[in-house]
Amino acid sequence: MTEAGVNGRRTNRRGLATRESMLEAALRSLSTGDPGAASANRIAKDVGATWGAVKYQFGDIDGFWAAVLHQTAERRGELPSNAVSAGSLHERVALIIGTLYEGMTSTDSRAIETLRKALPNDRAELERHYPRTAAELSSWQHRWALACQKAFAGLDVDPKRVREVAAFIPGAMRGITSERQLGTYSDLDEARRGLTNAIAAYLEHSGSQ
Repeated sequence: MTEAGVNGRRTNRRGLATRESMLEAALRSLSTGDPGAASANRIAKDVGATWGAVKYQFGDIDGFWAAVLHQTAERRGELPSNAVSAGSLHERVALIIGTLYEGMTSTDSRAIETLRKALPNDRAELERHYPRTAAELSSWQHRWALACQKAFAGLDVDPKRVREVAAFIPGAMRGITSERQLGTYSDLDEARRGLTNAIAAYLEHSGSQ
């Protein structure tokens, strides 16, 4: 192999390592919950880089946040659809609820919440100022809806109700997770069972109605 080829490959590896370190620094910083953590300059400083180095790797702040979100999506993967689709309706719902309950307390999930709070909450404004970040968030919603459809495949359930359930489960689980993090007198295991039972009852035999 020529020297140019070797050097090119080494440069590429260094670039990938730098990119990875920036993404990990962003997730660590964001996971603290500090609103000031949503700063590319601060994250660049954490890894001993400059804002120019961040721009070189990601193009701009929009590309950076889109890459951060994509990184967490790659690590999270999808619902364990194969395992979910092997059980009864109630078992499938319980597994989805349990998976989200555990996942929403992870470092990545805390980082995502901090970032989302820093981004515009108006959809049009988000898409105007952060089009790549908005596209990444939109793709999450699409993948989640597909995962829920796969999870309930083969059961006599109304697809419209599955879409409705897919739409409200994340928000409901964020509420329960918030109670867990803040501390509560409520029994959160009971809350999860209640939510599971309510969703299962709503979906049961809905396809034949």
